[in-house]
Amino acid sequence: MNRALLVIDVQESFRRRPNWAAVSAPDIAARAARLAAAARAAGDLVVWILHAEPGIGNPFDPALGHVRLMDGLAPEPGEPVMTKTSRNAFTTTGLQQMLTERGVGEVTVCGIQTEQCCETTARLAADLGYRVAFVTDATATFPIEHRDAPPGRPLAEILADPATLPTDQIIARTEYALAGRFAAIASLDDLAPAPVG
Repeated sequence: MNRALLVIDVQESFRRRPNWAAVSAPDIAARAARLAAAARAAGDLVVWILHAEPGIGNPFDPALGHVRLMDGLAPEPGEPVMTKTSRNAFTTTGLQQMLTERGVGEVTVCGIQTEQCCETTARLAADLGYRVAFVTDATATFPIEHRDAPPGRPLAEILADPATLPTDQIIARTEYALAGRFAAIASLDDLAPAPVG
């Protein structure tokens, strides 16, 4: 059974938003690069996925030039780069067809955001019959405001609000939701051990 690493939305768009200062893993690009190197060494396919919102005028609008991989990430020849407009990596791309054509039955998920595009992709992949590994510490997320919070607050006010959900709770909740149902929870050290010495 062939395997594929799905690197989801590790793109410059996120670094252009004010909440980047509160990201759970500022070195997410390096973590994704480490996983990609390990996947290549194992002979696995690496698939790069970007998120675009054409015409919306925010950092995810391709016209602004930020819908590109973060510095330090570069697909190698033969590694697909797909652009999605949905939360999951399947619905608005040809990902499933491409994985089927290549005989992929296992996928590993990493990227941004833990509880949004990464978790949603993992759930759908499981429903489509893939065996899924979710590398939580190779995902990144941001504090989430309460649904009743007033819009447009500065980041400092969002972070000071006791109703804001912190990143550690978001990450824990995603693991609880996925483990044993949609994915096996894996760590970066499990899949891409750091060099000794």
